[in-house]
Amino acid sequence: MGKRRSGLVIALLLAFSALLGIAGLTFFGGRVASTSSGYIRRWFDDPANRPALINPRAQCPDAPFILPTAGLIGLLWNDPAGPYTLLTPHTGLDIFGAGEPGEDPVYAVYDGWLSRLESWYSTVILRHDDPLVPGRTIWTYYTHMANREGTQSFVSPQFPPGTSDLFVSQGTLLGTQGEYSPGRAVGLHLHFSIVTSDDDGAFRNEAQIANTLDPSPYFGMALGNYDYPARPIECATSADRS
Repeated sequence: MGKRRSGLVIALLLAFSALLGIAGLTFFGGRVASTSSGYIRRWFDDPANRPALINPRAQCPDAPFILPTAGLIGLLWNDPAGPYTLLTPHTGLDIFGAGEPGEDPVYAVYDGWLSRLESWYSTVILRHDDPLVPGRTIWTYYTHMANREGTQSFVSPQFPPGTSDLFVSQGTLLGTQGEYSPGRAVGLHLHFSIVTSDDDGAFRNEAQIANTLDPSPYFGMALGNYDYPARPIECATSADRS
C-alpha cells in the first residue's frame, strides 16, 4: 500500500511539473532560453569589444521614448537569463554603461512627473500620460544610481528624497549609472522598467512582471525576450511595425 501511495505521489508530482512547464511556456511566449548572458559576459570579459555592443542614447523614428542611457542593452524585458528564471523573469531593461560609477548619464525617457520616496537611495520614478494609450497612466522606473557600497547616491541633487510629482521634460538628467543593489553585487548599469498603475493611479510593484509593460513599442525596438535580438539592438523598420 505504501509503495502504491508513493508511486501515486511521484506520478502526481511529475504531472504537475509537466503542467507547470506548459503553463510557463504559454505565459512567457514559448521562450525557454535567452542569449542575453552571452552578450553580458562579452561586455565584462572583453572591454575592447564594447564599442560594437553599445546602443547610443537615441530615439527611433515614430517612437515616443528616447533611451534613458547609452550602453549595452543586456537583460531584456521578460528575460529568464540568470539570476532570473522562467517563473521570475526580468521586469525591464538592464543597460550596462562603459564608464565608471557616477559617469554614465541617465535621462528621462519622456515628459512626466518625478517622485522619489524618502527611502529611495538610488531610484526615481516618473508618472506619464501614456503616449500609446491615451487616458492611461504609466510610470517609468530608474534604479541602481549609487555606488556599490551605498555611501554615495548618483541621483541628481535636484531630486532629493521626498520629491513628489515634480514635472520634468524628456531628456532631463536624472542621475548617473551605478552599482548599488543591496544583497548582491551587480555590474555598472541602469535598471529601467515601465510600470502600470493600480485602480487609484499609484504605481504597482515593479518587481512583478505582470505589473510591467513590454518597452518595445515605446522605444521602437525589439526589447522583449522574443526574437533574441543581436546587440546592439536596431530600430524596427516600418515593415516590422506593420
